[in-house]
Order: sequence, then structure tokens, then C-alpha cells
Amino acid sequence: MNEAPSIRLDNVTLAYRRHPAVHHLSGTFRPGSFTAIVGPNGAGKSTLLKGITGEIRVEDGRIELAGIDRRDVAYLPQASELDRSFPITVADLVATGLWRRVGAFRRIGREGRAEAEAAIAAVGLSGFEGRAIGTLSGGQMQRALFARMLVQDARLLLLDEPFTAIDAKTTADLLALVHRWHGEGRTLVAVLHDFDLVRAHIPETLLIAREPVAWGPTAEALSPDNLVRARAMHEAFMDDALACGRAA
Repeated sequence: MNEAPSIRLDNVTLAYRRHPAVHHLSGTFRPGSFTAIVGPNGAGKSTLLKGITGEIRVEDGRIELAGIDRRDVAYLPQASELDRSFPITVADLVATGLWRRVGAFRRIGREGRAEAEAAIAAVGLSGFEGRAIGTLSGGQMQRALFARMLVQDARLLLLDEPFTAIDAKTTADLLALVHRWHGEGRTLVAVLHDFDLVRAHIPETLLIAREPVAWGPTAEALSPDNLVRARAMHEAFMDDALACGRAA
């Protein structure tokens, strides 16, 4: 694998319809780092991931992906954003992870299918290849999405609430896969809510409340003082505020 990428944020502001969701965020996700993004509900965590992927336009400042282009980024969305009624099988879903290499409109060959089947087996879903995704439990669906990330073989992995509403066994299995990716030198960024899980498994943490509160080693970022400060900042924020530098 090539050298892991970094993400540099330079005074970044992200907004929805000019209403700020992330304000004045600067810092760097270092190459090969594994960082949790945490904070109160509505603090801008998922918005930041979408800003990195390019799904949301940067209102001010700049996001730079060093040593990588956006085609080499794997993104795991929140489960609530997925249309589970779409008529696609587990095997077909996982095979979409190959599109970056083969193209969205080219046939997935035998080698690609074998790669998808190996990824399905790696996440514990052997035998589910032909199942429609709408029939899967929450944990099974998350395993399938992790299998898709496996075949993407990306160097930058962005995960939005990857362990929410799944059972303990699935969480443990997928955490093991995440640690494997980190051990391979990939750069990982994950939005998480479980502070105990973050303290136990994630080396670095970015704590935000629309504005940055702390960014560094997890034990320091999640200090009691920082958590109190994040809560106070979030409660004081005006939802109808305009993005910096924008007129009414």
C-alpha cells in the first residue's frame, strides 16, 4: 500500500442553507492515524465527514486531502441514510465497492465476484450472498457495508456511527476489522457516540460542539473539563445563526 493520506483542515466552516454546522475548525488527521469524532447531538460530526468527502460544500476555509484523491476514500454512511428497499442482493451491494477500479457501468468479472465473496466471508456473512438487503437485520447490514469497504481497499476510511444499534458480537467483530485496517497503516476517522468504546479503542479524538473543543490523545480530549465545555458551547449556540462572513 502507498503511504497513508492525511486530511488538513484550515479554518473550515460548513453550513446547511447558510446555517453553520461546523465553525472555524483547523487541524490535521495525520497519515495512518485513527481518530474518533465525538460531541453533542447536532454538533457537526456527520457534517464534517460529508465535508471531507465533498458531499457538502465548504463555506469558508479549506479541506485538503494530501497524498490521495477522493476516489480513494471509502465512506460508511449512517444506517438511517440507506434505502433498504432498493432491490439489490448482498453480493451486488458488496460488489459496488469495486466500481472505483472497474467503473460503474462495466461488468464485474469472475475475479471481482470472488473478491466480493471473500469479503462477505471475512465479515461472517457466508451464505447471505443472494439475500436481498431489505431482509437483513441491522447488524447483518452493517457487516455487508463493511464487506463493501473491504473490497474498496481505500487508504482513507470515513465511518459515520458504524457501531450504532448493532449487537455486541457484531460490534466486536467489526472493531477487529477496523483495528486491522489501522494496523495496515490506513487513515481512519469515525463518528462515534459511545465514549467508553472510544476510550478503549480509539487513540485520538476530536471533540466538537460546532466549534472545536479539543483534538488530541483520547484521554486528554475527553477530560471532564472538556466535556463540560462542549456541552455549554452547544447549548449556547444559536440554531438560526448565519455562517461567518455571510450577510442576511
